[in-house]
Amino acid sequence: MDVGMMLLFASYGWDDCPDDRVWDEEIRLARLAADLGFDVLWSAEHHFNDYSFVPDNLHLMAYLAGVCPGMSLGTAAVILPWHDPLRVAENAAVTDLLCRGKLRLGMGRGLARREFAAFRLSMDESRERFDEAAPMIVNALKTGFIEGNGKFYKQPRIELRPRPQYSFDGRIYAVASSDDSVESAAKIGAHIVMFADRPWEMRAPGIERGRELHRKYHGTAPPTVLLTEFCVCGTNLAETEEEARKYQGKFVESNFYHYEFLGEHFKSVKGYDSYQQKAEIARKGGLDGAVAGFMQAASWGTPEKILRGLEARRKVVGDFEMNVAFRFGGTPYAVAERGLKLFAKEVLPVVKTWTSLAATVRAAE
Repeated sequence: MDVGMMLLFASYGWDDCPDDRVWDEEIRLARLAADLGFDVLWSAEHHFNDYSFVPDNLHLMAYLAGVCPGMSLGTAAVILPWHDPLRVAENAAVTDLLCRGKLRLGMGRGLARREFAAFRLSMDESRERFDEAAPMIVNALKTGFIEGNGKFYKQPRIELRPRPQYSFDGRIYAVASSDDSVESAAKIGAHIVMFADRPWEMRAPGIERGRELHRKYHGTAPPTVLLTEFCVCGTNLAETEEEARKYQGKFVESNFYHYEFLGEHFKSVKGYDSYQQKAEIARKGGLDGAVAGFMQAASWGTPEKILRGLEARRKVVGDFEMNVAFRFGGTPYAVAERGLKLFAKEVLPVVKTWTSLAATVRAAE
């Protein structure tokens, strides 16, 4: 199994935590994860708010290519409606050159109304912008040339310099929670990226649909899904449950606030029907219900409990890659570091031995 660490760069939940301290702590965790055997370092893109502030995650990855040489690096994700596709393709090519072909380019369309408003963009256009920009970028990284003549991006054919040096086959990812996003990811042959925010039985149909669509569009075995989650790991089960309820709960609270899930605006925004359903569930169950559902999906507890949970998850959703955050929702740095080290010592070596379920079945026949 491929296991990465997620860098959030958040200050929501901490009392008086300045931005430079946030970045210092996240970079310290990144360097530690690189030393402890994680496969990849990931980061989201977010702006303007203590929910998360990484305005340019490709910029961040270019830096990490220098301080963590040899590591694979990933964006989960670059939000395409907020960028010109030419610049995304150029920056991805440069970053991939710096990390010697180990960039995993994840893309998304965005969800927070406050971020779209600051960029003077309409959320109604996000699906069309993503579906127009993503194939341009993927093709540019494949051929070395970018061009487009769509509704939003009329790009004259131009060569990328520096030229892409490594194949991006198998290194394209796309955030996909809604049905439309699952289909968009399948069309470009991307690994689907989902988040641990609800019981996995609710995620399984979308994951399987993504696999079926990939086979339909490409005629090949679908890439593994990347599941991003928020982990509290310790040696005492009761204490880690209390910590998880506190810090995962605070993260859920920040998620509600940042994306305005208790609001009504998803009803009127084009292409966000699935989030309206999540908003209605959130209003019905309230924060406590959302935290309970989150804790069913996310990993917390002793290494043994976490491993049993991951085994159960595989039975529900099949093979997956992991992307684990340890610093979120006010988690003290000492707790995040403790969890990272214990996970690396007792969980990581075990899951890295897991072969694909399909291969296991074939071997048994």
